[in-house]
Amino acid sequence: MPDQPAFLIRDVWESNLEDEFHALRRLIDRYPYVSMDTEFPGVVARPIGQFSSTSDYHYQLLRCNVDMLNIIQLGITLTDASGHPPPGVSSWQFNFRFSLTTSMYAQESIDLLTKSGIDFAKHDEYGIDALHFGELLTDSGLVLFKNVRWVSFHSGYDFGYLLKLLTCEPLPEDEDLFFAKLHRFFPGIFDIKYLMKSCRTLKGGLQDVADDLGVPRIGPQHQAGSDSLLTAMTFFRLREKYFEDCVDEHKYLGHLFGLGAQLYQTSSGE
Repeated sequence: MPDQPAFLIRDVWESNLEDEFHALRRLIDRYPYVSMDTEFPGVVARPIGQFSSTSDYHYQLLRCNVDMLNIIQLGITLTDASGHPPPGVSSWQFNFRFSLTTSMYAQESIDLLTKSGIDFAKHDEYGIDALHFGELLTDSGLVLFKNVRWVSFHSGYDFGYLLKLLTCEPLPEDEDLFFAKLHRFFPGIFDIKYLMKSCRTLKGGLQDVADDLGVPRIGPQHQAGSDSLLTAMTFFRLREKYFEDCVDEHKYLGHLFGLGAQLYQTSSGE
């Protein structure tokens, strides 16, 4: 990981969406580590009925909320396998169309995002069309390829919203089908929160872990571009300190913290 990385965050709206995907397609072969974070409008519903496990309940909670709600921001940061960013822009903050008048949301989540600097009037007027984004992401080279590594933190909801964007369908009814579809689009996922199971001294959320590892934040907290960049830098610092710069993919790849009573095997473990 570079000692003094030069990271720049680019805001993306509907007007520059295609240009920025063109840039991503040019970079992904050389920078195949995609660190990701989303901002979404909270949790507004809880499932009722009987559940086979705690994991099943958490998945059904995720499913009913992702199906009902819309993503607000997606942040991605590209690096190479050593944590080096591309020259110039290395992080992209995708701002989706979202209306406080017509969209569902949890008020406390909207209040938090407003305090972090998100301009909901601008999202309503200039935000990215979800269908357009899904089409561009599908053939971007960021998904469907086994050499691409997606890095995340406690990311069940994040990947739920990404699957919704990619498929334009409700999420699968059970976890097994969810993980099968997830594996198809994202064959290589690292969830830092899952990796922390092997790091006994690390606890808490992304900011807590970054602070413990001495990783500085660039940009405002609770905005997806800054959070994706912090995710990237935290992953490579954690990998260096706790895994001797080499994470066992057979053991850790494809797991999402808090989900997966019957976790699928990645291609490396089949």
